[in-house]
Amino acid sequence: MGFYQHLRETWNNLDPAVLRARMVAWRKEDVVIRIEHPTRLDRARSLGYRAKKGILVVRVRVKRGGRMREKMKSGRRSKTQRRMKVVSKSYQSIAEERVNSKFMNCEVLNSYFLAQDGKHYWFEVILVDPASPDIVSDPKLSWIAQPQHRSRVFRGLTAAGRRSRGLLTRKGKGAEKLRPSLRAHDRMAH
Repeated sequence: MGFYQHLRETWNNLDPAVLRARMVAWRKEDVVIRIEHPTRLDRARSLGYRAKKGILVVRVRVKRGGRMREKMKSGRRSKTQRRMKVVSKSYQSIAEERVNSKFMNCEVLNSYFLAQDGKHYWFEVILVDPASPDIVSDPKLSWIAQPQHRSRVFRGLTAAGRRSRGLLTRKGKGAEKLRPSLRAHDRMAH
């Protein structure tokens, strides 16, 4: 068994008390926080993380639940009339968008699940700085510096976004309306 396989086994058989203690510490931190090293190195490396300049890892906390919008405190505004939230997006894609809003000069490469409790989800998001010379010269990562990959997380082009759009699970018969997108399909029909 290789080193990363051992790491994966260790994470899968992690003592619940250890994870609980970590979550207690994470709850006291900021919602979006940059970290030095990935918590799950095996998962991060399988998604494209490398320990080099231009790549950073951010841990983000997302509140669970809340399909119904919060009750209006006072006053009446047209913006607050919509009671239901849009729940077609996964928590993971929402976490990626929030991280990219905070680190605007970077692009989201990928993200992975970390932990969850009764109130929160935690994800770690791998960000790439497309202006970094180390990224531009790297043959495996230089594609993200091209202009068509700008703001890819907001267009649902990351793995979590594609999963929310149904592009990773549904293929072939029954998925004709999904590609290239729901909106494009509706536009072609008329």
